[in-house]
Amino acid sequence: MSATINPHPAPVQTPSPVVTPAPPKRSKWLFFVIFALVAGGCWTGYKYFLQPKADPASSASAVGGPVQVRSAKVGSGPIDRTLRLSGVTAAKDFAAMLAPMMRGPDAGRALVLIDLAKSGTLVKKGQLAAEIDAQSIQDHLDDVKAQVIQADADIRKRKAEQATATEDMRQNIRNAKADWDKAKLDAGASEIRTPVDAEILKLASEEFEAAYNQLASDMKNREIADRAEIRILEITKERQVRHQGRHDADVVKFTMRAPIDGLVVMESIFRGGEMAQIQLGDQVAPGQPFMKIVNPARMQMEATTNQVDSEEMRIGQAVNLQFDAFPGLSLPGKVQSLGALGVGGWRQNYYIRSVAVRVAILGSDPRLIPDLSTSGDIVLEHKDNAVLLPLASVFSKDGKEQVFVKRGEKWEPREVKLGLRNGTHGAVLSGVDAGDEVALENPTPKPAVVASN
Repeated sequence: MSATINPHPAPVQTPSPVVTPAPPKRSKWLFFVIFALVAGGCWTGYKYFLQPKADPASSASAVGGPVQVRSAKVGSGPIDRTLRLSGVTAAKDFAAMLAPMMRGPDAGRALVLIDLAKSGTLVKKGQLAAEIDAQSIQDHLDDVKAQVIQADADIRKRKAEQATATEDMRQNIRNAKADWDKAKLDAGASEIRTPVDAEILKLASEEFEAAYNQLASDMKNREIADRAEIRILEITKERQVRHQGRHDADVVKFTMRAPIDGLVVMESIFRGGEMAQIQLGDQVAPGQPFMKIVNPARMQMEATTNQVDSEEMRIGQAVNLQFDAFPGLSLPGKVQSLGALGVGGWRQNYYIRSVAVRVAILGSDPRLIPDLSTSGDIVLEHKDNAVLLPLASVFSKDGKEQVFVKRGEKWEPREVKLGLRNGTHGAVLSGVDAGDEVALENPTPKPAVVASN
């Protein structure tokens, strides 16, 4: 079988080339929009931030319109020059209630308040103000009383024992005296005795005499020793009696009554990481103040001032007092005392000296209690029927003071002289009269501001 070969093979189809589309061209109008936005932002920034603003008064003057100026009327009345003080209220008459200082030798016991008058209440003299738990002291006092009784019994017992021993010794002395007397009688018959017997009787008499003398001497020493022993027991009893007396005094002090009529004000202590008022169940230390009973009818303000201001202050100057807690409350007062020396502060304020000032509050009010933040204006100078000019209307020119007085539609500059001043007004010596209208701002047109490139 023969194979036939095709001399012309079938053509192979080749893939056609992929044509990539050309990127679209950006529109020209988008460029113009961006340019317009940038130009508008630059113009707005220049208009509102960089371009100087013309004064409204100058603009009004430039167009011939009226100038709007704030103004006020010159008044009349009294004027005071005052000095401001800041401080707190305090009672002039008060009684401090302190935890008792115990006299007992074991004075380290806890003092716990079990009864306490409420803060802000009025109490009468002799009324119960506070009471401290005395149960532990009372228990200890019962033990001390028992020790006193035991010490007294020990003395009586020892005296009885000494009396018995003394009587026994006296009986021995009497026996020794009888033996000595018998020996002397026996020795008196030595003439009828042999020399040996006479010598024996003599020696026996001397022996009984020595025994008697020894017992008599021991009796004296025994009496001295007995008295010393009884004195030791008596001292022990006295010590216990004094111990009992001290605790009796302590127990009495645990019940505290008001020494004067007044208002109860509690002190503050550090409790639970913050300051808080004393309350029932708190533990106080001996000698710690925990309450004040104040007379609200006699109050004062305690404040400090710097050394410069203190030079103008005098005792007896009038003071007008205001209270931060009660904005509508105002009471009169007067300077009662001034510190003789300046007192330094702490740390960085050590070199700043302050002078203590006390101001007596002449009036009274039921709301007035201690520790209220208070301000007071001390009247340094006073003048009645003065022409009062607002200091806001006074302008300085060439070292002189002037005001602008309204005359028709114009403002007329006028030189003035002022005397007494306070923080807002000044007493006019010359220049304006009561009733004149003065400008509170300079009405003179300012030169127009030219914007620079």
